[in-house]
Amino acid sequence: MANPWTGEVALTIDGEQRVLKLTLGALAELEQELNAGSLVELVQRFEGGAYSSADVLALIVAGLRGGGWNVARADLMHAEIEGGPMAAARTGAELLARAFMVPEGT
Repeated sequence: MANPWTGEVALTIDGEQRVLKLTLGALAELEQELNAGSLVELVQRFEGGAYSSADVLALIVAGLRGGGWNVARADLMHAEIEGGPMAAARTGAELLARAFMVPEGT
């Protein structure tokens, strides 16, 4: 089960719920994969709606890897994501937002 207070989100892939989290290492891999020059550029890309389905896939892969699942892009090419591409995009957006949320009271 995903813990939103630690930046985790859940996504059901091939009938199995997986936990996604953007660790520092996962963010670094995502920056490199998407050729983003900085974290700010990466966030602006998604906030501005200037992302592709390949960007969403890279974000999901990074989150899965940060959540402890050793996965590659090729592993998800034929995977069944519950809710389809739009659910993957929503989960990616939530994942990215949670990675940069400041906990209340700090």
